[in-house]
Amino acid sequence: MTDISRPKSLFDKLWERHIVVPETDESPAVLYIDLHLVHEVTSPQAFAVLNQRGLKVRRPDRIVATMDHSTPTLPANENGEYPYANEQAKNQVETLIKNAADHDIELFNMGDPRRGIVHVIGPELGATQPGKTIVCGDSHTSTHGAFGALAFGIGTTEVGHVLATQCILQRKPKSMRITFEGSLPSGVGAKDMALAFIAQIGADGGQGYAVEFAGEAVRDLSMEGRMTLCNMSIEGGARSGMVAPDEKTFEFLKGRDFAPKGADWDAAVEDWKSLATDEEASFDREVVVDASKIRPMITYGVSPDAAGAVDGTTPEPKTEPQLHASEYMKFGAGRPFSEVEVNRVFIGSCTNSRISDLREAAMVMRGRKVSDGVIALVVPGSEAVKRAAEAENLHKIFIEAGAEWREPGCSMCLGMNGDQGQPGDLVVSTSNRNFIGRQGKGVRTVLASPATAAASAIEGRIADPRSYLSDQKESA
Repeated sequence: MTDISRPKSLFDKLWERHIVVPETDESPAVLYIDLHLVHEVTSPQAFAVLNQRGLKVRRPDRIVATMDHSTPTLPANENGEYPYANEQAKNQVETLIKNAADHDIELFNMGDPRRGIVHVIGPELGATQPGKTIVCGDSHTSTHGAFGALAFGIGTTEVGHVLATQCILQRKPKSMRITFEGSLPSGVGAKDMALAFIAQIGADGGQGYAVEFAGEAVRDLSMEGRMTLCNMSIEGGARSGMVAPDEKTFEFLKGRDFAPKGADWDAAVEDWKSLATDEEASFDREVVVDASKIRPMITYGVSPDAAGAVDGTTPEPKTEPQLHASEYMKFGAGRPFSEVEVNRVFIGSCTNSRISDLREAAMVMRGRKVSDGVIALVVPGSEAVKRAAEAENLHKIFIEAGAEWREPGCSMCLGMNGDQGQPGDLVVSTSNRNFIGRQGKGVRTVLASPATAAASAIEGRIADPRSYLSDQKESA
């Protein structure tokens, strides 16, 4: 029985709204799912099971399907043929096309102006909304929690369950609130906040928790910044990350294709306002981060919690895993990060490929050149982001600086489409994971913000972006 008098958190309210069958000691709760995001990598096996059992997709109208992981970021040739990395990538795309057609699912396919990374187009289209439960066969589904949604990644078997029933079995996680007290210093953004909190709580510090981000610095973030922060909650071990909806949320969504219209919009906003955490609500764990002390951050190991300020030095390894990570990364204990040479830079991924991210990188690259020997890729998160960037001539800034301007997709975040580094390369990347082999065999990954990545491309070594950002502001 739900206690209606008890003060509730945002997470409590979202969970209780979607219970079909309550949780017991013997079985998880059955939750209803409002939005199912589908892409070409984790869906083929799920559709195959449905087809084998003669099952239909229960709610095709609650699915947003697109191509992103295996799609080339180089354009099609004159015959309309895309340069897929291999037959497997091509087959994944073609299989989703067939499955979508067979089950009456609208698909944002190659060439569709609405296509892009699934966690970018959901909010762009207004399909991501406050109060929803949102799942996808992708761990960074937590991104959508920035809108006050309960969003989390699921496995392939669970993808099949949601396709067939529009429900999922889940045990209720514990709750955590991470409060960023104070304001961010100039030149510091959401990616730096994310790496700072992960370094503070550890890569498994959020394990078993649904996290709500709160505090002045969070409220000051744009919706794009909040998406970056929620995206990275998974790298702190959390089940999901979320921010309570406010006027910024409503302004972002208003008028978008899938958003309510007219009187339905007004009613929706009134309902969304009620989702905010009650003043006296309690959490299983409270974490406080001093936002005023955060500096531009980078990672130096093989886990996102191995992070420090860009103007710092590599710490001495204290454990066996840290020693192995240090040997792999080849930074050297006590060495200033600013001495570490860079081979490649990747600006993109569901973490940092939105228009605000590209503006940030362009601010650093404008009028400058990528260092000799550095390969820099700039990959917009969607067709809409690409059009917006080109309308502002951002692509010209990147190209004139010597970077490659690519087609939308996940690209070098995990390299499934062939965008990878070479063994031994050090890549400064705006993506979300720096695991061994994530961006290619033997590749070393340093996570950073778009500004830090762009500054590192210019200098050919890990670089502090703050002087570049202040120079641009002074000349503006």
